[in-house]
Amino acid sequence: MAGIYTLSTQTSFSSSHCLNGYEGDCSRVHGHNWVVRAYYEFDRVDDRGLTIDYLELKAGMDRVILARFDHRHLNDVPPFDKINPTSENIAEEIFRLLRRELPVENGRLCEIELWETSTDMVRYRESR
Repeated sequence: MAGIYTLSTQTSFSSSHCLNGYEGDCSRVHGHNWVVRAYYEFDRVDDRGLTIDYLELKAGMDRVILARFDHRHLNDVPPFDKINPTSENIAEEIFRLLRRELPVENGRLCEIELWETSTDMVRYRESR
């Protein structure tokens, strides 16, 4: 029986946002130190016994995520200039960006976690 390898790495960024249509503190501008953990699945290893180099994966995540979101007010960043920058919407957008801009050989992005605080996180994956 063939196995599946699941690898993950993470990056972090700092940004502010405010939630539209929300009654409570989060309706005002506030910031977070977000943590993004991406999970990739592979069905085989290469001749060295590796699926992908973690450094390569992390560098790609930084390239895709940091330029767009780090030290920005998310309500001004597309698509959040048109949709509410909730953790759920941010997670879906990061998943979409990583899938499009960080394809991996012999593997696939299967899910991401977006941590808003050390206790609150959303996990996003797409149906197969």
